[in-house]
Amino acid sequence: MTPQGLDRRIVISGYILAAVFIIFILRLWHLQIIKGIEYKSLSEANRLRIIRIAAPRGIIYDRNGIPLVKNIPSFNISVVKEDLPKDKEAVYRIARILSMSPEEIEERIKKVSVDPFEPIKLKQGATWKEVAMAEANRLDIPGLMVEVEVGREYPYGKVASHVIGYLGRLTPTQAKRSDYQDVPQKALVGQWGIEKLYDNTLRGTAGERIIEVDAMGREVRSLGIREPIKGPDIHLTIDLALQKKAAADLGGRSGAVVAIDPNTGEILALDSEPSFDPNMFTKAIPSKEWSSLLDNPEKPLLNRALQSQFPPGSTFKIITAIAALEQGAITPSTKFNCTGALNIGRWSFKCWKKSGHGILSLHRAIVESCDVYFYEVGRRLGIDRIAQYAEEFGLGSPVNLGLCKEVKGVIPSTEWKLKIRHQPWYVGETLNAAIGQGYVSVTPMQMAIMMATVANGGHLYRPSLVMQDRATPELIRNVSLKTQDIEVIKDALKGVVQEPSGTGWAARSSLVSIAGKTGTAQVIGLKTSGGNLTRYKDHAWFVAFAPVDDPKIAISVIVEHGGHGGGAAAPIAKDIIETLYRESHKPKVIPVKTQQEGLENSTASTANTGGSEGMTEYGGSENSQNQDSLNPVEHN
Repeated sequence: MTPQGLDRRIVISGYILAAVFIIFILRLWHLQIIKGIEYKSLSEANRLRIIRIAAPRGIIYDRNGIPLVKNIPSFNISVVKEDLPKDKEAVYRIARILSMSPEEIEERIKKVSVDPFEPIKLKQGATWKEVAMAEANRLDIPGLMVEVEVGREYPYGKVASHVIGYLGRLTPTQAKRSDYQDVPQKALVGQWGIEKLYDNTLRGTAGERIIEVDAMGREVRSLGIREPIKGPDIHLTIDLALQKKAAADLGGRSGAVVAIDPNTGEILALDSEPSFDPNMFTKAIPSKEWSSLLDNPEKPLLNRALQSQFPPGSTFKIITAIAALEQGAITPSTKFNCTGALNIGRWSFKCWKKSGHGILSLHRAIVESCDVYFYEVGRRLGIDRIAQYAEEFGLGSPVNLGLCKEVKGVIPSTEWKLKIRHQPWYVGETLNAAIGQGYVSVTPMQMAIMMATVANGGHLYRPSLVMQDRATPELIRNVSLKTQDIEVIKDALKGVVQEPSGTGWAARSSLVSIAGKTGTAQVIGLKTSGGNLTRYKDHAWFVAFAPVDDPKIAISVIVEHGGHGGGAAAPIAKDIIETLYRESHKPKVIPVKTQQEGLENSTASTANTGGSEGMTEYGGSENSQNQDSLNPVEHN
């Protein structure tokens, strides 16, 4: 090779080395200057971990300060997928620790969130033994960790479950919403009832813990913590004693009880049976159990107080009577002769008492629940005036408590039938409506509101469930009523219970004066059904208020397929009213503390820094049957 060729090769090699060096310098400049901040963040992310800490939820109390829920500690064993060794041995070891199959562990690990560093819960509510074994193996199994979580317990089980609701894991849909952005993944949030309606308040403010990890993902040290802030407590208007009594008295029968303070609109009891145990939802509910709830023919998840509508039966005669008096269609002394039926053309509208009630005025017609009397009153009034007063008293309108999707019921009128059924209204339909049958349907909540409005003389208050929501009762409207008319109605309702011939005699109490009205809503004629089967029996109603002279409670009770209101529903209302009476007349005894007891309590108070948490350790379907025909019905 000539010297000239050698020199040329050296020059070319120099250029190549220079080019490589320049590329290397440019790459370093790109990494250090252009991408430096980004890669520094990635590096820090691999070294530092931020663990979100869910806050303890606020406690839900009844109106008397009794906690209806508890916060309890729970240990969860989780793994960080990014840190977990890729070999199968780690999965097998974790499976042995948790007494689970390797396949189940792998299946849960596959369901990883978008964040690869988000801990995946393998076992919720781990035992002490499992926690100890997990802690002992953390150094050998990178990514394995024990998390402490504040869980929820419902000490009274099914009692008030339709009001309180339940918790569930944050769903993917909820996780995308702005109002859940501060909630840790896999956190428990309200999914129904008060737990859902006030979730934003109850769940408090989540905290954060920053830890340093090594290259294997093992925790090296804690760098700081921002403590979570417990959610504020909520006091319901519900009285636990009344709630428990309502559930016990229904005794597993399908039905609902709603009790209201007629002077404020506060809901004292709201019970729907059958019910469900919200403790089922505090851990991941198996799909089999969830399906059994949904497919249960008794519909335990249905809030019958708000989501079922029924013909009101003879309880609706209160509205018919008020409308007739106010409109001058009758006076208290107006009399009709009941022979057991009222014949109009080829139709015969029967009274529940086949032999008839004879000649009677309004008072006795209400006390004995005479159908023929109210057929005559309805014929004088007309359906539109009946509908006007029914709506004034809150019937046919949802109350929008927010607990669930409510039904509104039906208060028919000539306009309603023309719009919905494209047919004219017939007089026979007015007769049926006057006694709470035919197209008329209401919810138990609406009937309690109606009775509260009668009890207080015409003030319709918006129902409330949470005491903090209002400083004063919210008045929706004053129903224009003549004092003498409402007193006539109240006196007759008192007679329903107090007089021997009254249909509500079973509600008579030796403790407190009760005024009420029975109702028996027909489901289907037994002749049509082919036998006296339970599901074809009439619904039993009773609405009441007490004490008569100074009402403190208004109540509606329905027992589905319970038969007659006087026999099935009236005793339940009486029992609940007497429970409230006894509770309100209990002597308030303040124990005298000795000096030593005072010192012990003072020390305990100083030691307890948990605030209100320290108190937690004690204690659809549409069922109406609209009747298109004018066939006579029997009820009382």
